This record gives sequence, structure tokens and C-alpha cells, in this order.
Amino acid sequence: MPLYRIGQAAELLGVSVDTVRRWADEGELAVVRTTGGQRLVPGDDLARLATERAHSPGEGRSRVSARNRFAGLVTRVVTDELMAQVEIQAGPYRVVSLMTREAAEDMGLAPGTEAVAVVKSTNVVVERPTQ
Repeated sequence: MPLYRIGQAAELLGVSVDTVRRWADEGELAVVRTTGGQRLVPGDDLARLATERAHSPGEGRSRVSARNRFAGLVTRVVTDELMAQVEIQAGPYRVVSLMTREAAEDMGLAPGTEAVAVVKSTNVVVERPTQ
């Protein structure tokens, strides 16, 4: 299970660090503490909150032309023997990609992992940032 620093969580959710801390203090977002006291956010809970707080495109925001790279969190992966359906919450956008199950497994795609959806025409390519 990936863990994210408070600053990373804030960036992925598109909010301030103070907002993420407040959500953690209010119990809206799970955190675990390191032995040094640093708060880390479990990726699956971050994905849950990103999905819950997602707005419809244009809802409460100005409309902008979508770009072809959508950084976000994997919120769901459904697999069968051959294929995988990967859902990514990228700010207010939900992006769905179909790929081979082997590719999804090789990339370690699971709810809470960070990923980037790259859109080219009707194809969505998913990549993971190097750690």
C-alpha cells in the first residue's frame, strides 16, 4: 500500500496542506504516523476521498480546455483473464483505461497508486512516475 506525505496528498487533491491536515484532524482522511511523528496518508483512503470530493467538469470551476495528461490516483482496477479496466481520478476528471491485465499487474496499478493518464484520440495510456 503506497503512503503519501501530507504535501503530496494536497497536491494530488488540488487543495492546500492545511486543508489536508484539517481533514485528517476531523477524521475525513485516514493518516498513519511514522516513529518520528510524520503523518502519512494511505493511498487507498486518498483515492476514496478524491473520488468523493470530485466535481463534475466545470462544476464550481471555470471551463478550460483539457490537456492530454491527467495526473491522479487509481481508484479502481477490475480484471479478468486477459484485460484490466483502470479508473483514475484526476482532479475533477474520472479517466478510464482498458489495458491488458499483465500490463496493469506489471505497473502495480491498484487503488491508491499514483498514475498519469495520457490521452491520444480514443486511446488512454497509463504511466507511473518513477519513484
